Amino acid sequence: MLLLKNGEVHTPFDVKKNCDILIDKGKIKKVGMDIEDNARVIDVSGKIVTPGLIDAHCHVGIYEEAIGEPGADGNEMTDPITPHLRAIDAINPLDLGFKDAYQAGITSLLTGPGSGNVIGGQNLVVKTAGSPIIDERVVLDPAGMKMALGENPKKVYSEQKKAPSTRMANAALLREALSKAKEYLEKKEKGNNEAPGYDAKSEALSMVLKKEIPIRGHSHRADDMATFIRIRDEFGVDLVIEHGTESHLIADFVAKKGVPIVVGPSLSARTKVELREISFKTSRILYEKGVLFAIMTDAPVIPINSLPLMVGYSIKEGLPWEEGLKAVTYNAAKICGVSNRIGSIKEGMDADVAVFDGDPFSLKGKCVYTIIDGKVVWKRKDKK
Repeated sequence: MLLLKNGEVHTPFDVKKNCDILIDKGKIKKVGMDIEDNARVIDVSGKIVTPGLIDAHCHVGIYEEAIGEPGADGNEMTDPITPHLRAIDAINPLDLGFKDAYQAGITSLLTGPGSGNVIGGQNLVVKTAGSPIIDERVVLDPAGMKMALGENPKKVYSEQKKAPSTRMANAALLREALSKAKEYLEKKEKGNNEAPGYDAKSEALSMVLKKEIPIRGHSHRADDMATFIRIRDEFGVDLVIEHGTESHLIADFVAKKGVPIVVGPSLSARTKVELREISFKTSRILYEKGVLFAIMTDAPVIPINSLPLMVGYSIKEGLPWEEGLKAVTYNAAKICGVSNRIGSIKEGMDADVAVFDGDPFSLKGKCVYTIIDGKVVWKRKDKK
């Protein structure tokens, strides 16, 4: 057992001063003051204690760092429709990005395919440390179906002289795939002579149609977000918008439609036309309009250990501090479909905790302990 003593605990729904956290068998057993137990004690007096941070959209493990092309396994750009691909089959748990993550207090992340295809495949949520076998670090698999509208699939396939080369074709191929899967599912449910032969693509998309997993829709521009929402409504499925660069321009519409947004990476140059409205004000505007949102890095596009910095810049632009914390803890967990296990500090949750010396969202803040499933996976040792 492990006992964290006398921390300033941000649950993140409230703040508890001089608070203890008792951890047993990988779970949070008790949260309160003056807990007495024979557990190993870590004194966190004067430290800020939060749930382990969560990056709700990245490509860690599937786009490995420091090895180049051999580790680039995120885009199967030979077919624009590949829903049957599973990120878990490409993730290297020894990717350096995982180490960068847990040393920054990031204990879980959603990772998966890139945006080269209209439908890229299935993503998942994993812990950032633990077993060298990725299956043993899974929180939820699959956690969504990666889809993309906008410039990326257009560019990939126009260079191959095939569809899609326009936004119309992006949407048309997406509708066609969902319609085929709907027909496949209907025939399968009827059974007998109506049952179709096995179709891996339609089988995977059936999970979307049955609302077992959401579409996780890559879109920067407001019109692409509107297209995703239009298709969501046509097929009656669930949707999360990822990136949402221009979401602050249509925040009222997004709020009315009840679509969560995973914002970022906002620390980027305007390297393509879709990023012309990029701003750290986006999160604050979404919060003010009542939109459920999280903040992400898109690592390795932006280094994953920059996640706290992404929050800090958003706070600088008016986002309340506690809402910034929620954006990388509870909100992120809820959007990823795993808030029953991670994202908050309370009894029964996974014992994923980060301890900071100073404000975690400032340049001076330092992660001094990272705990995943009740085990200390990182302890900072400053040079004297």
